[in-house]
Amino acid sequence: MPLEAGLLEILACPACHSALEDRSGDEAAPELVCTGSDCGLAYPVRDGIPVLLVDEARRPA
Repeated sequence: MPLEAGLLEILACPACHSALEDRSGDEAAPELVCTGSDCGLAYPVRDGIPVLLVDEARRPA
């Protein structure tokens, strides 16, 4: 279930404060990915709720 566009406008990466890209359309592993060039953390979306905790984020490959 994709997140609302209005919500994405106000959310930011907790680590670097860059915008987040919605990749929650992927049913296997929905996530929000930081668009910052130095960061790139991927935050999980569980039951339609973004988990914006740095400790829960996946590091870029």
